[in-house]
Amino acid sequence: MTTLNELSEDFTSLSVAAVDHLLRLTASWSLLADLSFSDMILCSPDEHSSGNEHFVVLGQVRPNNRSTLIVDDFIGTIRPSSEWPLVRQAFESGNRAVGEVALPAIAQAVPVWCIPVRFDGRVIAVLVRLQGPLRGPASLYEQAYLSIFERLCSMVSDATFPYREDTVAGPGMPRVGDGIILINEVGEVEFATPNATNALHRLGVYTSTEGKTFPQAGLRLRVVERCLEYGIPAMEEVDRSSDVAILFHCVPLFDRGLVTGVVVLLRDVSDLRQLNRLVLNKEAAVREVHHRVKNNLQTISSLLRLQARRSDEIETVVALQEAERRVRSIAVVHEVLSREPGEEVVFDEIVRSIVLLVEDTVLALHPVEIVVNGELGTLPTDLATPLALALTELLTNAVEHAFIDFGGPENEHVGVVTLDLSLEGDDAIAEIRDNGRGLEDDFMLDVATSLGLSIVRDLVRSQLNGTIEMSNMPYADGGGTLIRVVVPTQMKN
Repeated sequence: MTTLNELSEDFTSLSVAAVDHLLRLTASWSLLADLSFSDMILCSPDEHSSGNEHFVVLGQVRPNNRSTLIVDDFIGTIRPSSEWPLVRQAFESGNRAVGEVALPAIAQAVPVWCIPVRFDGRVIAVLVRLQGPLRGPASLYEQAYLSIFERLCSMVSDATFPYREDTVAGPGMPRVGDGIILINEVGEVEFATPNATNALHRLGVYTSTEGKTFPQAGLRLRVVERCLEYGIPAMEEVDRSSDVAILFHCVPLFDRGLVTGVVVLLRDVSDLRQLNRLVLNKEAAVREVHHRVKNNLQTISSLLRLQARRSDEIETVVALQEAERRVRSIAVVHEVLSREPGEEVVFDEIVRSIVLLVEDTVLALHPVEIVVNGELGTLPTDLATPLALALTELLTNAVEHAFIDFGGPENEHVGVVTLDLSLEGDDAIAEIRDNGRGLEDDFMLDVATSLGLSIVRDLVRSQLNGTIEMSNMPYADGGGTLIRVVVPTQMKN
C-alpha cells in the first residue's frame, strides 16, 4: 500500500515539515472520525495539474461507531475538482466549505464538510468529512460529540491540531466509545457519557460531576490540571485497588491559541492490568525455575569438579572434567533464560558465555584465539540448549586437539579457531574453522572414537534434525579443519 510520504513526494510539492504535520494528523484523526460518525479523506492538490484542477487522496479513515459510506479505497487516486468542488473552494478560500456531495454507492446526496488544513501560515491540504445518516434525531451525547468535533475542526484550520507533542488516538489509547468527559476552561465538568460515569463509579465517585471540578467530586487528577495549564495532551492511570484501574487521556481544546477546555477520554483497563499482573507473575515463576535449574546444574558441576580432584586415575579425571564442562554449558542456557524467560532466547548471549567457558576451562599447550563472526539472533529454547552443548564440544575439541603438533607456547604460530554464525532461510548455520593440523586421513565422523564428537553427532542429527560435516581445509587456505553444522530453526515434533 502506498504511504502518505510516497504520495506526497510523487504528487505534491509539500515540504518535509508539512508532510510530517499531515502524518501527525492522520495518526490522530480516528478521534475526529469517531466524534463525527463520519468517513474522512485527506486531499492535497496534484502538482502535475494546473489551477488546482485535480486533488490526490493522501489518506482515508473510517469511523468505528458507524458503518462506512465509502467501500472503496480512495488512497492514491486522483479526484477532479469538478467532482468535489467544495474541496477546491476550501483550499483556495482557507475557510470551511459545507454542502453536499453525490457518492456512487449512495442514492442520496451526503452532507460534506471540507476543512482546510493549515500549516506554517498556508493551507496545505483539505480534510473532507462525509457524514452518514444518524439513527434518528441526534441525542444529547451525539450533539456533544459533534460539538467537540467542530471545535477540533477549527483547531485543524488554525494549525493547533494535531499536537506536536503526541498523538491522541491509536493502539492502546481510549476511544470515543470507551467514555468521554468534557471539561471547560476552569476545570468544571460540562457533561459525561454513561460509560465515563460508570468508570468514575468504579473509582468511588458516585456524586454528580456536572458543574464540578474533579477535586470537588472527590477525585484529584493532576493530568487535567497540567492539560489546562500547559495545553498539551496528557495521560494518567488511576488505581483504586488491585482490581480497579482507569486510564484518563486528556486532550486540550484551543480557540485562537487559548485553552478553552479539555476532552477526557477514559477507559476501564482493570481486566487488562489484571492480565498483565498474571503474565508478570507467570514470567517471574518461569524465571525462578530457570534460576533454580541453573543453580542445581552449577551444584552438580561443583560436585563433579570435587570428585575429579579426589581421583588418582588420569582417565577418570579427564572424564569428570569433560562431564563438568558439559553440565556448565547447559547451565549457560538456563542462566540466560533466568534473565529473559520465554519460548525464545537471544542465542548470541549464549555464544559469548560459551566462548568464555571454553577459554576458562580448556588448557591448551599452544596459544589459541577464538574469534566469533556473525550472529543467530533469537532461537527457540528447545533448539538453544542442544545447540549450545554441541558448539561447546566442537570449540573445545578444536582448541584441545587441533594444535597438539604445533609445539609449546614458544612456537610463533598462533592457533585461531573461528566460529561463523549465520541464518539462511529457516536454517541456522555454524561453521567452526581452525588453522591446525587437520583431520587424519582415515577419519570418519560416523565411527568417531571421541565421546565428544559422538555426542555432537547424535545431538545434531537426532535431536536437532540437522546435518554436520567435517573436512580438511585446502592447504592454500591455511589448512586446518572445517566443521559445518546446519540445523532448522523450527523444531519438528
